[in-house]
Amino acid sequence: MAKQQLWTVRTLLVIALIAYPQLVPNFWIVSVGAYAIVLGIIAMSMTFLAAYGGMISMAQMAIAGAAGYTLAIVSLHSASGGAALLPWPSAVAVAMLVGTGAGLLIGIVAARSQGIYMLMSTLAIAMILFYLAQQNTTLLHGFDGFHGVAVPTIGGTSLRDPLPFYYLCLTCGVLLYGLVIYLVRTPFGLVIQGIRDDPRRMTSLGYRVTWHQVAAYGVAGFIAAVGGVLALWYHGGISPGSIGMTATVSVLIAAVIGGLGHPRGAFIGALTYVLIQIFAVDLVGNERFNSLIGFVFLVIVMLSPDGLSGLWRRMRGDRTNLGGVVVTPRQ
Repeated sequence: MAKQQLWTVRTLLVIALIAYPQLVPNFWIVSVGAYAIVLGIIAMSMTFLAAYGGMISMAQMAIAGAAGYTLAIVSLHSASGGAALLPWPSAVAVAMLVGTGAGLLIGIVAARSQGIYMLMSTLAIAMILFYLAQQNTTLLHGFDGFHGVAVPTIGGTSLRDPLPFYYLCLTCGVLLYGLVIYLVRTPFGLVIQGIRDDPRRMTSLGYRVTWHQVAAYGVAGFIAAVGGVLALWYHGGISPGSIGMTATVSVLIAAVIGGLGHPRGAFIGALTYVLIQIFAVDLVGNERFNSLIGFVFLVIVMLSPDGLSGLWRRMRGDRTNLGGVVVTPRQ
């Protein structure tokens, strides 16, 4: 009976997501719906590492930025002289490779440490990439970054139009969510979870702990790279501010608000963050937005350490659900 109810809820959610852009103005389609999905994808790359690998990475926005900068460089933009270096399918492929490669390289560095040291090492890498983008004026255009980046047109329809862009983001979000849920049930995902729980025992069983962690960073890098490509098309450009400390902390806040225990928490947190970001200006003004989001963050964490998804689960009296495997919460 519980499974039937779960499938009913999921079916209704899918119908609602598909029908959503037909019922609201363009602002709500793009600035709320599409942007929440884009932010949720990047946050999900962090949630994947945290929930199943026990690793907190602060470099996921930087990885998204690496993919976005790569796509901007090889695409048509306002300073390119009227020509793109690569056709858009090849440009997107190159951007995805760079983002995934950045994730692997960061994993090689971060997997040599644990806990707070891993977090700080990834934060340091994120800041290195930020200052590199800010100071490089020849290739990355320094403070200005890239503006007027062309968005692909397929069959006469621009992917930047509200409806096509929303459905593109929704499709990517659903596929990546499904990828994560699938991976955590594979032998690779089970090994990652075993390493999270007891790395010493997994080493004694013959698994190469470090390389599995690096591979997990590669998967997270691929997810973040998709978010970076979509973010570039959403903003129409990219600059150092897109990967700075504020953007990095935004991803962390979205992931924690939604809950780091399950990938769905990334999208719940992203939607909550976007709604607060949009309407807080009318309530408290630009100057007090950070105070408001900090207050909301503290309230949610105090009421539910595992975020909004965990709060909803406890209100229903459910047990903890990690990757589809139901377990009893630790006391």
